[in-house]
Amino acid sequence: MSKMTNGIIEMINGPVVKASGLSSFKMREMVTVGNKKLIGEIISLDGDIGTIQVYEETEGLKIGEEVVSSGKPLSLKLGPGLLSNMFDGIERPLKKLYELSGGFIAEGIGLISLDEDKEWEVDLTINVGDHLKGGEFFGSVMETSIIKNYLMIPSNICGDIVSINKQDKYKLEDEVAIIKDKNGKEHILKIYQEWPVRIPRPSKKRMALSKPLVTGQRVLDIFFPLAKGGTAAIPGGFGTGKTMTQHQLAKWSDADIIVYIGCGERGNEMTDVLEEFPKLIDPNTGKTIMERTVLIANTSNMPVAAREASIYTGITMAEYYRDMGYHVAIMADSTSRWAEALREISGRLEEMPAEEGYPAYLPSRLAEFYERAGYVETLSGKEASVTIIGAVSPAGGDFSEPVTENTKRFVNAFLALDKKLAYARHYPSINWLNSYSGYIKVLDKWYRENVSGDVIELRAEMLQILYEENKLSDIVQLVGEDVLPDDQRLILEIAKVIKIGFLQQNAFHAEDTYVPLPKQHLMLELMKFLYDKASEAVKLGIPISKVKDPEIFGKVTKMKYTIPNDDLTGIGRLMSEIEDFYENLKVKYKV
Repeated sequence: MSKMTNGIIEMINGPVVKASGLSSFKMREMVTVGNKKLIGEIISLDGDIGTIQVYEETEGLKIGEEVVSSGKPLSLKLGPGLLSNMFDGIERPLKKLYELSGGFIAEGIGLISLDEDKEWEVDLTINVGDHLKGGEFFGSVMETSIIKNYLMIPSNICGDIVSINKQDKYKLEDEVAIIKDKNGKEHILKIYQEWPVRIPRPSKKRMALSKPLVTGQRVLDIFFPLAKGGTAAIPGGFGTGKTMTQHQLAKWSDADIIVYIGCGERGNEMTDVLEEFPKLIDPNTGKTIMERTVLIANTSNMPVAAREASIYTGITMAEYYRDMGYHVAIMADSTSRWAEALREISGRLEEMPAEEGYPAYLPSRLAEFYERAGYVETLSGKEASVTIIGAVSPAGGDFSEPVTENTKRFVNAFLALDKKLAYARHYPSINWLNSYSGYIKVLDKWYRENVSGDVIELRAEMLQILYEENKLSDIVQLVGEDVLPDDQRLILEIAKVIKIGFLQQNAFHAEDTYVPLPKQHLMLELMKFLYDKASEAVKLGIPISKVKDPEIFGKVTKMKYTIPNDDLTGIGRLMSEIEDFYENLKVKYKV
């Protein structure tokens, strides 16, 4: 085997560096570049000439400086200490970076990751002589007060435990045990493992999706549901509420673990996440939401190559917790900024551009990312999932641009944000005409068994009313509402109740920010009941001006605020009030 030699920098073009003498290096190998030892990754090899994308600022780098191999691909340390932490795009903790270099990240700090000095109490579950396969647990650590981190045998190792180093507490690099494989080779087990970010972690088998990701957001849970292990895109122009919608999903969804990636977003948005999340109380546990959250911040002023890596960093962390048996939701905000990083690096590599300057491999990269979602049986035999929810930021709100169009091919839920709704302060500004969910059929059984037998039909009826209202609104704009027959005028009124009373949700109201599924269903039942009773009165010839009583309609619209989430008896009383009102109306008009 030829001796490894160091490469020599020949050309520098922003984050892209070319070096000679790399014939013994491998594709996707992690390297250190220049005297400052900047972290980089080899992305192409041609003879002994290699191209490297550098994950740090290359200012001050000189031709003639050395490129040194690390002997491994870009990998993450996966172990206790990820939760409640905030990392940059290549898993360097931002708090530690701030201590080392202040407000701006200095070059050449190196690939620091998890805290190697912190000691963890480990509950070992193995004995000498035990035979263990890859993915099986050999102990656990209480990573936070609500999440137990299970220590796993690396997936490529299978063998017998030959020795155990029993201690009260372990640091990351301490030897916990030794396992010997069938070839007689010994492997040291530690409380962490390393994994290359671009390779999906294995599972025993992929399973059919059958359970919803319950979010507490009415427009999602009833109208456009997401499945655990599924994929969703939230496209929208500037100011339409993509980040706000993802914040709500991160705060309230019933995933066990949240991985939030701020990919190329503005620094103030990530600051908002940092300041707000620690104050939020998880409704399921009563603890701060940060205890089950990992934050990855790669803001728009950070090196562009690290933005490209941040997506893979996030999904690898998500798969790590999935392998322990947890349901993980990953928020990528936004994949458009990631695609822009691909475009910039592709341009510097002088590759042939495709549509709008994006590289020709954009669709395959998007597919690689979204295909890592799924509901699986893990190597340890548990059911777990990774759900991917990616925000897309099309320039000018144009959904026909390449990132949105290609994302649409690989996701099953498309939650189109509408700037008209956003400017009218209707949040979440999800347009019910342009959005869709491909999970209605697969979740039908779960909804019938756990919510109500009629919830899917109810959803279809309410959507039909909204479609009818959309057609009628064109006529109203031309000739006014008065020319419409009373039954069509009633559709306009009921659609307004559905839009304001159900689809619009106030993130800052204690009762409305999160709504449990039973209340969501009963709210829609009541709106359907109101429509049926009012429609019956219209058919009997009662004037629409009397049928659309402002007080009754107002009470139905405001029930999201007036009826507590933990006491739904008020909905039954409101139903009785509606019935009495229309019965009295029939008596008054003698019909």
